[in-house]
Amino acid sequence: MEPTPALQTHFGHTHFRPGQEEVVRALLEGESALALFPTGAGKSLCYQLPAVLLEGTALVISPLIALMKDQVDALRARGIAAARLDSSLTAEETQRVYADLREGTLKLLYVAPERLSGEAFLDRLRRVKISMLAIDEAHCISEWGHNFRPEYLRLARVAEELKLQPVLALTATATPDVARDICKAFGIPPQRHVQTSFRRKNLHLRVTPCAAEERLEVLTRRLGNAKVRPAVVYVTFQKTAEEVAAHLSKAGLSARAYHAGMSSEERDATQEAFMSGACGIIVATIAFGMGIDKADIRSVIHFNLPKTLENYQQEIGRAGRDGQPALCELLACADDAIPLENFTLGDTPSSDAVEALVRRMLGSGEEFDVSRYDLSQETDIRPLVVETVITYLELDGLLRPTRTFYESVQVGFLKTETEILAGFNEERSRFLRGLFGAGRRGSRYLTLEIDAAGRKLGESRERIVKALTWLEETGAITQKPAGLRHGYRLCGDAASREPAMVAAHLTGLFARREERDSQRLSQILDFASQPGCITRRLLGYFGETLKEENCGHCHYCRTGQPVEQMQLPAKPVVPLGDSAARDIRALMAERLPSLATPRQVTRFLCGLASPATSRAKLSRRPEFGRYGSTPFRIVLAKVEGCWE
Repeated sequence: MEPTPALQTHFGHTHFRPGQEEVVRALLEGESALALFPTGAGKSLCYQLPAVLLEGTALVISPLIALMKDQVDALRARGIAAARLDSSLTAEETQRVYADLREGTLKLLYVAPERLSGEAFLDRLRRVKISMLAIDEAHCISEWGHNFRPEYLRLARVAEELKLQPVLALTATATPDVARDICKAFGIPPQRHVQTSFRRKNLHLRVTPCAAEERLEVLTRRLGNAKVRPAVVYVTFQKTAEEVAAHLSKAGLSARAYHAGMSSEERDATQEAFMSGACGIIVATIAFGMGIDKADIRSVIHFNLPKTLENYQQEIGRAGRDGQPALCELLACADDAIPLENFTLGDTPSSDAVEALVRRMLGSGEEFDVSRYDLSQETDIRPLVVETVITYLELDGLLRPTRTFYESVQVGFLKTETEILAGFNEERSRFLRGLFGAGRRGSRYLTLEIDAAGRKLGESRERIVKALTWLEETGAITQKPAGLRHGYRLCGDAASREPAMVAAHLTGLFARREERDSQRLSQILDFASQPGCITRRLLGYFGETLKEENCGHCHYCRTGQPVEQMQLPAKPVVPLGDSAARDIRALMAERLPSLATPRQVTRFLCGLASPATSRAKLSRRPEFGRYGSTPFRIVLAKVEGCWE
């Protein structure tokens, strides 16, 4: 079937949006492509339609469970065989998906990128017909992108090893450099880089310089106008989300906070209230927005500076999807740059910590398994950064992931043990009795260390896992796995490589990344302070040239303001004097294990939690965050000056 008739048959559309048909035809011809379309421009259809028309199952990589679920539900409603594999599925649901994949009845299978780290899943893929590979949020593959995710780096290698062709990379936020990275990784020719305009003529872009103490008043006044509601207000910190939402509510506006520190039930209720119209304003961190399909958002207001222009472009893209006018306003205050840069610098691990991690990974034997959580605790490196180091070792040909498994499981009994055992023959009853006896009993759960139980019983891990899965599927027990571990195998000349040299190379990569992130922050400040057409500046960052002299719909084009470069409000940075030196020396005198290096002390004083300080509950101390409004480098220099 030709693409256009199939478009109406399967999706009910009579015509393609800009760029869609070009991408679809490339995939149907077996050629890989990059679809760089703005938020809301219809990227999903670019792989969903070819998936229906091609033989086999399309593998779709997506980073968000909620988004996968929405996509699968929508496809099934259209009669298209789609499924997802994620942690929210029961064992029975997972096995059903695997059976459908094996039988070739699925047209689309959605998975998270980390699932492609396991050898067992890759082995399943080798035995089935994969029609194409689609990668959503493909900018995450570029280590120089704004939202680098280490598990994405493996995708190009997996695609090559499994000969997954064609590949469709999709993103709404890639600069020309990042787009080149994506195309190089997946062998996408320049002519198959399909990019549509980022310009949205219904969006009124506005930058309003604001001192920190003025922003609440400006925001409240702006949102008092019903024409700019429903509204999304973006902030940096969870605490700010709560404070701003409370202030707006006190002013008589229907506002709620949304952030990762809330329970999933609270977040779901808040999102539902916003989607239904019961709540008119969401005050959110970047945790809100992915997969949100609300067409009538009338304004997106950045109460704090966004971390990057890519984040800004993605977030304003949620406004005015119905084509009606919408306001996108940035309340620009240079003070926001300090905590944003501190986050970046605080994430950079010390050279000693990197070397300790490398020695652990290369010195654990030919084949081994680790807990990333334990590694994070041992080295005082945040888990995401630990994963980044390990991924670099993989890409350097030193490691190969083998399997992912849980160390233990908490078993909750829905039936009595007597009732459970009564349903089996003597041999299986004896096995289960021994299994239950090998666990550690608590008031609510029986905790089983799976490998230890296997050794005690002389049974394989596989039999124990299968038995527990069967009992769960029949409603006899519940399972709560714990202690996630990742298996690895040394490759190439890993055993002979000098860890110090490997660590020095990785430390250099982190230093380059730190510099690049600081540059991005400077670009935000430049964007907010420059005169002239705002739309032109934003499009230029993404490599797009505005044909007209000015856009005609941003705040500058409507009012002529500002006509010269603006000085963004900023409080003067107070030098750290003798009192700071006394604070630092007092901390040093305590010789706390979690504050054993200058960088650890600096993170603590800047209010940046680390695995070690969190474990020691040091965030409760009054010194935590005492210099959070001071640039990280200034605090670090002061700490190093006091170090003995």
